[in-house]
Amino acid sequence: MKHWAIWLPLALFGLLFVVFASGLIAPGDRTIASQMIGKPLPDFDLPQAVPDRPALAKADFTGGKPKLLNVFASWCVPCIAEAPVLAELAKAGVEIDGVAIRDRTADVQQFLARNGNPYTRIGRDDVSKIQFDLGSSGVPETFVINGKGIITYQHIGEIRADQVPMILQKLKEAQ
Repeated sequence: MKHWAIWLPLALFGLLFVVFASGLIAPGDRTIASQMIGKPLPDFDLPQAVPDRPALAKADFTGGKPKLLNVFASWCVPCIAEAPVLAELAKAGVEIDGVAIRDRTADVQQFLARNGNPYTRIGRDDVSKIQFDLGSSGVPETFVINGKGIITYQHIGEIRADQVPMILQKLKEAQ
């Protein structure tokens, strides 16, 4: 009986090793599927975030043309990294509307002056209501909205340059 107890710690270590190794070799899918895909945008009518861009409302997404809805903030570091990519998308003719989350007008203006302004319209969401209604968990997040106001794709995190073709494809599919 004592002989068996000596090997018990080694057996437990071996079992833990196998469990951890299997998790590293074949990790589980931790992708969070959006519950909003295929659903209409929630109702909203946000005030202007900056004086030189119009306010933003749900009605702005029902004009027949697919658009991007980008949720961002001036205090968001990944939003700074994403800014040049959004500028390139806008230069390519993609219409991008923005929602500034929990931000002040002066801070948003400074952010746009430093990083460029690819937005057609920018609404201000002081309490993150529209952010939560969209199912957005953080910033930045970008949604592809078809011309009828239906969410067709949700991109969590910043859009990187290598993801631009995929975003353009999602916009094309939304037509």
